[in-house]
Amino acid sequence: MGETTVKSKDGRTAHVPSPTPDGPSGARRARFLGYFQGLRSPRRPRIWFEILLIAISYWTYSLIRNAVPEQKAQALRNANWIWEFEKSLGLAFEYSVNHAVNSVTWLIVTMNYYYATLHFVVTIGVLVWLYRWHPGRYAAGRLVLFATTAVALVGYYLYPLAPPRLMDGVDFIDTVLVHETWGSMASGDLKNMSNQYAAMPSMHIGWSLWSGVIVFALAKAPWAKILGLLYPVATLVVIVATANHFWLDAVGGILCLGFGFGLSYAWYRALPHRLPKVPERESVRSGPAREREPEHAGAHG
Repeated sequence: MGETTVKSKDGRTAHVPSPTPDGPSGARRARFLGYFQGLRSPRRPRIWFEILLIAISYWTYSLIRNAVPEQKAQALRNANWIWEFEKSLGLAFEYSVNHAVNSVTWLIVTMNYYYATLHFVVTIGVLVWLYRWHPGRYAAGRLVLFATTAVALVGYYLYPLAPPRLMDGVDFIDTVLVHETWGSMASGDLKNMSNQYAAMPSMHIGWSLWSGVIVFALAKAPWAKILGLLYPVATLVVIVATANHFWLDAVGGILCLGFGFGLSYAWYRALPHRLPKVPERESVRSGPAREREPEHAGAHG
C-alpha cells in the first residue's frame, strides 16, 4: 500500500495511505504489472545466460530449418517463377554477375570464404560489441536478431526455393564446386547436412543488414559507420556472385528484419539505439557519475 500527499486549506501537507484497488486481487494485478514492466526494462545481460541462449537458439534454428521438407519440385518451380519475374522487370542480373566474377579466380574464391565465414563471425562480433559497450541496448538488439531469424523459418516452410546454382536449364556456376573451396553447407560433401531449398528469405542479408544498422547507429568513428553501411552491400554482391541467392531473396531478408525491429520496438517501446547505453536501474544505483558516458575512441561508441 502506497501513500498519497494531500494539502489542506491552511497550506499544510500530509501523507495518507493510498487504498489498494480491488483489495487482494488488485494487489496481485499490481505485482503482475510491475513484473511485466520489469521484463520490458533493459537490464545488464549475463554472459553465461547469453552464451547458452545463443547456442540453443542457433541449434534450434538449424534443426528446424533442416527439418523443413525440401520439396525439390516446388522449390525449382518457385525458382523459375522468380527468374522469369526478374526478367520481366529487366533486373535478372544474377547470371551475368555470377559468370563475370567467376572469371576472376582470386575474387570468387575470396567471396566463397566470405560467404562461409563472415555470416557468423560478424554477427557474433556485433553481439559481443553490444554486450560489452552497450549493455542497455543489447537485449533489444538481440530480440531484433532472434525475431528476424524466427520469421525466416516461416518463409522456408511456406516458400521452398532453389538457389540459382541448382536451377535446371540455366547455366549458373556453383562456385564452391568449381573452385573446390569450402564455402557452403549446401554444396559438395556437406550438401546432405543442410536444406538446399531454404533460400527465401536470405539470412545472409538479414543478419548482415542487422549488423550494419547496429554499427551505423551506435558507432562513433566515421570509418566504423562506413563499414556498417558497406557490409550488407558487399554481402548482397557475394550471395548473387556465388549463385546462392536471387536478389529478391535479399528483399525477403529485409522484410524479416523489418519485422524484427517492429517487434523489438513494440516490446521495449523504443528502437535499440534510442535506449540508454547503460540500463537505467544501474545508472540510478551508481549515481550521476555512472550516467555520464565515457568518450571511447574508435568504434566503441
